[in-house]
Amino acid sequence: MLQVDSEEITGGPLLKALLVLAVPLLAQNFVQVANQVVDLFFLGRLSEAAVAGVSLASPAVVLLFALTVYTPFVGTQVLVSQRVGADDGGGAVSALGAGLLVAAASGVLVGAGAFLAAPWLADLLVAVQPAGEATTTVRGFAVDYLRVIAVGLVAVTLADTVEAAFVGWGDSRAALYINLATVAVNVVLDPLLIFGLGPFPRLEVLGAALALVAGSVAGLGVGVALAATGRVEGYRLGGAVRSALSVDIGEIRELVDVGSPTAAQQAVRQLVNVLMVVIVFAAGGAAGLAAYFVGARVASVSFVPATGLQQAAQSIVGQNLGAGAADRARRATWLGTAVAVGGLAIVGVLQWVFPAEIVGLLVPELDGRAFEFAVAYLRILAYGYPAIGAAYLLEGGFNGARRTRTSLVATLVQFWAVRLPVAAAGAFVLGAGVEAVFWAVTVSNVLVAVGLGIYYRHAVAGGMLTRATAEAAD
Repeated sequence: MLQVDSEEITGGPLLKALLVLAVPLLAQNFVQVANQVVDLFFLGRLSEAAVAGVSLASPAVVLLFALTVYTPFVGTQVLVSQRVGADDGGGAVSALGAGLLVAAASGVLVGAGAFLAAPWLADLLVAVQPAGEATTTVRGFAVDYLRVIAVGLVAVTLADTVEAAFVGWGDSRAALYINLATVAVNVVLDPLLIFGLGPFPRLEVLGAALALVAGSVAGLGVGVALAATGRVEGYRLGGAVRSALSVDIGEIRELVDVGSPTAAQQAVRQLVNVLMVVIVFAAGGAAGLAAYFVGARVASVSFVPATGLQQAAQSIVGQNLGAGAADRARRATWLGTAVAVGGLAIVGVLQWVFPAEIVGLLVPELDGRAFEFAVAYLRILAYGYPAIGAAYLLEGGFNGARRTRTSLVATLVQFWAVRLPVAAAGAFVLGAGVEAVFWAVTVSNVLVAVGLGIYYRHAVAGGMLTRATAEAAD
């Protein structure tokens, strides 16, 4: 398989470096999304209530990931990439050590709190619906799912931090291997635990959550094994663990300063998604909620090119800034944006043309209003796909330059100033129902892409990358 080293990232053809680094990340992200789609595939053959229950829990689950995963992941990737670009291998290992310590602490603390709060959170989310057997069933599924994920949260955070260091070093294939192990275990265990095949008990939604956690544990094991072999020169897990145990407060503070705005960005995004689920449930009931879940899962597959390119761009931008090549960092951002816009436009056209076929393939048990809502949502989402590609890559350009707070502000505007108020006003004030929520998602995606593009040009003209180069050299 093709690969690039640090010299090629900082001095070779940018398009080659971007695509070669991104290809394993694209495959990795498809593997990650497969975890979610596999759940939908099997739960969709169980019942609409099972799909709705996981849909109810999903924004809360992603909120947990936002509170735990993103600070060590982004902080580790950016610091490692900049230090590798500056030929500081020891500093890169030290950054990983700080990331591991932050990941372990946040996974344990947030996981314990989430386990205890799961029933209360589920009660809050179903409060908009009248009491009844269907609502009680959906709530029970949501609590089961949330609690199991909470227990496995520390494995997720540690695995992602090890993966982030590999990507920062430029070894994106290792991230792919970690995620292949994760999805392989999930794919095998999902049907066994959901339906109780062979010697396994029938656990339904609880089984789906257990399979997901087991996959994360397997991925962590593969990541530890890869790091222990010294795949990347200078990157051995033992040194990182020793660094973590030494508790370098300055290193932890720097990592948290870089990574925490991205964590806050994701937390804000998922908090709004929780509120959006409440609006969808109030406006469209279980049918609307099931459709919203289907749309979110399909969109997560469609966004894979953008997220893979974003991670590649963050490493390329970081390494070039560490090497003092500010102009290459700028060109990498715009090049990645152009590739992402083109790729997502193609995906959007396909989704607009074949929405019913996609829904039928993933959730054959969905019918009636739920099916109609899902088809409508997929078509509405497709209009905003090119904008999503642009937004992800522009945020990657800011993140690689340590300007993660810019991405946070963009998300605050996108979700709180546009998406949530437009959804609520459209659904309840204008009486447009659940489809108003669907349109609010696409409108907010387009507006944030335009705003980020304008601001990136302004920030670069104002010397942002020159300042970032000086910071990386300190």
